[in-house]
Order: sequence, then structure tokens, then C-alpha cells
Amino acid sequence: MGSKTQKIGLITTTSLVVGNMIGVGIFVLPAALSAYGSISLLGWFFTATGALILAKIFSNFSKIIVNKSGGPYTYARAGFGDFIGFLVAWGYWISCWVGNGAIAIAIIGALSFFFPGLSTDPLLSVSCALLLIWFFTWINTRGIRTSGKVQVVTTVLKILPLLFVIVAGLFFFNSANFPAFNLTGESTFEAIPMVATLTLYAFLGIECATIPAASVKDPERTVPRATMLGAVFTAAVYMLGTVVLFGILPVDILKTSAAPFAEAARLIGGEFGGYFVAVGVIISGLGVLNGWILVMAQVPMATAKDDLFPKIFKRENKKGAPIFGLIIGSLLSTVVMLMNFTEGLVDQFRIIIEITVFANLIPYLFVSAAYILVLIEKRINVDNWVKTLALGGLGMAYSLWAIYGSGRDTVFYGFLLLMTGIPFYILMNWNKNRRL
Repeated sequence: MGSKTQKIGLITTTSLVVGNMIGVGIFVLPAALSAYGSISLLGWFFTATGALILAKIFSNFSKIIVNKSGGPYTYARAGFGDFIGFLVAWGYWISCWVGNGAIAIAIIGALSFFFPGLSTDPLLSVSCALLLIWFFTWINTRGIRTSGKVQVVTTVLKILPLLFVIVAGLFFFNSANFPAFNLTGESTFEAIPMVATLTLYAFLGIECATIPAASVKDPERTVPRATMLGAVFTAAVYMLGTVVLFGILPVDILKTSAAPFAEAARLIGGEFGGYFVAVGVIISGLGVLNGWILVMAQVPMATAKDDLFPKIFKRENKKGAPIFGLIIGSLLSTVVMLMNFTEGLVDQFRIIIEITVFANLIPYLFVSAAYILVLIEKRINVDNWVKTLALGGLGMAYSLWAIYGSGRDTVFYGFLLLMTGIPFYILMNWNKNRRL
């Protein structure tokens, strides 16, 4: 099979983690955080700690279940069986193709900085967004090595402007600009969850190295290393970037800025610096779109190989790419984009995006719980089950807290979204039993 000849290594796999985590949001998030005060740095620290716990769970799991793609789906299924595995795959898959529509919109928003007509002409903006989705779908049909090369290049190019602001910004740092500790008017105990909830969305994607595991060279070593390296590096960039911006821009300017990194880059390097970061935002969006289109097809392919998704999703072209998974997912992203074209559906679109975040968080909860169950069942790490229980328990606690922080409406509608998969699961199970 073509999939056996297409393998990616540590650099590409790490780029998939970093590239899928660092999107366009980090370029504007410090502005939102500044309104809460420097307590937001504690929010970053709290969220990064939780994300690193989850990264460690995924990293350890990839050493137990080796050379099998699917990531969250595969691990949840190993602990809880077909039904929970299917629901995790179902929700995660939906979150991918809906999220890709949102990413494409964000890229067009960044491009409108250079081409103002994109913000005033809905037909042009949607057409360009669809062109991007289908261009990167085509890139992914060329095989995982091709999409991996694109991921490495875009990840490097998106990190450069962030590192430019972080390093050069140290020479423009003024502690007098630093916001007061707590500007929320709430107690410290109440304020930390508020800012941590904002930052938690920036860490979605820590699991991405585990999803194409069967296409990774030496997956038992590469996947866990890529997961931890990607998570640690991304956390460092997030926190250092926020600290530097807090020291460069006065809080009254920072909290109203639509592009705080570009604002800081202008102070450091003039107009060139601003344009440098603006281009970085666009490249960041392109890299995220490429990476999540790759992931979007890998999860249903792994699920289809276990006969829990239609077999069309496991068909590969001569390059080893899940061709129909890519086409079907991007067709659904196209529908999402066309929904957004209708102004009356914009609010509904935003609600759906919030719900898909819930669909990303649910796998973290089940994988954390499955980690404990699988290690005990397989009698792995018997001499240190306390450590196993502690790591899995902390992952579950953090996931539950994150789900709670998503808001009541998001949880309710997200749960309904997962339940839409039940009739589909019953149908797949019936077909499977009939064949037997």
C-alpha cells in the first residue's frame, strides 16, 4: 500500500503539533487577557500545566498502542470499547470540518489587512476561503509527506514573527506598562478560572502527533517526543509572548488593539515590523488549515478500519492519502462556509464553533480515564500505579474543569451534537452484525 511508503519524522510530527496549536488566535489573545490584568499570566500557567498533563497522557499512550492511527479515538476505544470510541471520533471529526470553515474565515480576515475589498465583498471573501480549503485539500491528497513539508515551512514562518517580538521586545520592555495584578473586580480565586478559560482554547491540538501514528517513522519514540516537545515549546511561546507584550504596550492601548503583536512590532521595527507580523498571521492560518485538514481525514480513516465508520473513509489513493475522507470533510466545510455567507446564520455559525470546542474537550476526558483503565488491565507500570492514577486523575480533573468552563449552553448543545451520532452508530453496528 502507498501508506507504507509515506512516513514522516520527528520534525514534521512536531510541526503538526505546534502548527495546529498556534493559530491566528494567539496574535490577538494578549489584548483580551490584558483587560484582566497580569493575573492572566497565572491563567496561562494553570492552563499550560493542564495541557502538559494531557500531553504526557497522550505521549505515554502512544508507547502502549503503537503504530495505530486515530489518537483520541483509538485510546478512548481501548479503554471503553466501540461505542465511546465512536462518539469520540464522531464529535472530533465534526469539530475538524466545522473548525476548518472558521479557520478559512479567519485567514480571509487577516488578508483583508492587505486587500480591504475582502471585508466588504461577501461573495469574494467566501470564494477565496473556499479556494483555500480546496487548495489544502489537494495538497493533502499528495500524501502525508507533502502536507508534512507544507506544515514544517508554515510552522517555521509563523513562529519567526512571534520570536521577533519576544526577543527584540526585551529591549523595549518597560515594567511601568505592566497591568495591575487583578483588574476584574473579582477575587483572585474567581478571576483565575476566568482567564484560564480564555487561554485553554489555545492548547487544543496537543493530540495531533498521535492521530497519524501509523504514518510516522519509529512511532514508539517519535510520537511521544513530538507531543511533549510541541506542547512545551508552544506553552513557552504563549507565555513569553504575553509577558513581553504586557511590558511593551500600555494597558489602555493593548486592551483595545485588534493586532497587539503587529502593534508591538511597529514600535520595534517601524512599518516593516507591522507588516512582518501581519504576514505571519496569514501564514499561521494557512498552516493551521493544512494541519487540521490532514487530521480531519485521519480520524475517520482509523475509525473506518475498525468498521465503525463507512468503509469509503478508509480508501487511500496511490499516495496513501485517505482521498474520500478528505473530499467528504472539505465538502462539509464548504457547507459551513456557505452557511456563513448568509448573514442571518452568522450567529448560528458562532454557536456551532463554540460547540465544536466541547467536542474537542470530551476526548481529553475519556483518554485520561482510559489511560488508567488500560494500564491497569494490561498490568503496565504495576510498581507505580499511584503515579498512573495520579496522572490520569489529574487529566480527568483538568478536562472536567475545562468542560465546565466552556459554559452551560456550550455543554448542552455539544452533548446534543454527540448524541446525533447514536443513530449512525446503530446503523453501522447493524450492518456489521449482518455481515457476520
